[in-house]
Amino acid sequence: MENRSQFGSRAGFIMAAVGSAIGLGNIWRFPAVAYENGGGAFFIPYLFALLTAGIPLLIMEFSIGHKYRGSAPLSYFRMNKKVEWLGWWQVAIAFIISTYYSVIIAWALSYSVFSVNQSWGSNTESFLFNDYLKLTVDPGQTGSIVPGVFIPLLIVWAVTLGILFRGVKKGIEVANKIFIPLLVVIFLLIVIRAVTLPGALTGLDAFFKPDFSLIADPGVWVAAYGQIFFSLSIAFAIMVTYSSYLPKKADITNSAFITGFGNSGFELLAGIGVFAALGFMAQSQGLSIDEVVAGGVGLAFVVFPEIINSFPAFNAFFGILFFVSLVLAGLTSLISISETYIAAVSEKFGISRNKAVLFGGGLSAVLSILFATQGGLLFLDVADYFINQFGVAFVGLVEVIVVVWFLRQLNPLQAHADNVSDIRLGLWWKICLGVITPIVLGFMMFGLFKMNLMKQFDTPNGNYEGYPDYFINFGGWAVAGFALIFGFIIAVKRWHSKANADSYKEVS
Repeated sequence: MENRSQFGSRAGFIMAAVGSAIGLGNIWRFPAVAYENGGGAFFIPYLFALLTAGIPLLIMEFSIGHKYRGSAPLSYFRMNKKVEWLGWWQVAIAFIISTYYSVIIAWALSYSVFSVNQSWGSNTESFLFNDYLKLTVDPGQTGSIVPGVFIPLLIVWAVTLGILFRGVKKGIEVANKIFIPLLVVIFLLIVIRAVTLPGALTGLDAFFKPDFSLIADPGVWVAAYGQIFFSLSIAFAIMVTYSSYLPKKADITNSAFITGFGNSGFELLAGIGVFAALGFMAQSQGLSIDEVVAGGVGLAFVVFPEIINSFPAFNAFFGILFFVSLVLAGLTSLISISETYIAAVSEKFGISRNKAVLFGGGLSAVLSILFATQGGLLFLDVADYFINQFGVAFVGLVEVIVVVWFLRQLNPLQAHADNVSDIRLGLWWKICLGVITPIVLGFMMFGLFKMNLMKQFDTPNGNYEGYPDYFINFGGWAVAGFALIFGFIIAVKRWHSKANADSYKEVS
């Protein structure tokens, strides 16, 4: 086998994979999605989606990386030279996401400091948009750089690139072995405190109370598959890249199950903590749960500061714990996202890892400054929506169709996984990837395109009424389209001789 960086152990790989999967979305997306789609009843389609799409896709991507021993573009090239573009498409998506994901981590870092004396005051929404982000410009305008965002952004990139400079074993593996246990301990403390607050049981009842009438709704099942798909870092080129660093004897199937259930376990923990806190907030303000439930940025930076304000004691302590947990969850994901293009650039152009970190990570850091401006939130909002809906979800569907239907790789990938794993894959795996997953992902994409086309007719700019056309086209559609076009363009260039793209030894 070629001399390639490796994780020191399978446990180190699992920590890194779980760290990539556990991100900001686990904390602020899953609880709201579950609540809106049947509460406790949502766990039935969620578990079904995990077992029929999430874990099968993880096994497939782990097998590709471990078998072909390269970054996503190199692994796909070695699988079939005609599909290298697919790996670069995924890498480009990861690169784009890293430019704005880092800024959200910077916000969380700032709010960790604000928690000391609740600097956000009583009007947390006004503080976020007016005082902190200084959002005083129109869509499409950048305005000036906001120092309160720019400075923590520099810290986020310094930590991330510092870890990546140290490599796979001494950098990524060590960081995740520290960050993931610390994240779990911190969030357990938050959950323990949240469930002891007045009104917590009301929140938990709202979260777990099943509405079985929604089980027959196809939209609920699509939401379950969407949550699993987006939360497991599938089709980001991450899991292919990480698994290429696995030692020869690495149980792929077991690792996929541990990663999948570890991610879902943390999502459940996050749901308990979030809804216990929302129940407390609802009771203290005399509101219903429906009136306080939120997701995304609003939950983290508007609702939770309000909750922290209302805590009967230790406000600063638990505020710091919550936002530090966001920072840790964000960093582990940003590290994995950045590793995809660092590994790909290093192999494609035959440059050292340090140069690839400096070039790839440095370019992402520079571009992220756009989102640290007064208009940064608006750019972030549009770019995130389009790259996720028409980038990540679409490339996932294409990946399954190409690998399973066109290249007919299920048999060789299954043979590889079975050769190194205790759990042998059977007909279940082939049916999931060959039938269930592409049908559900195809239905998701059809629904997304239909929904957005209808909204384009209903309002001038679909989801973004009032935004200039050029801003939607260049900040949204063009960003998502660029990732695909970039994949085809860079795939034309020949691999540097150092990559040994045509010559490698499979793990056997």
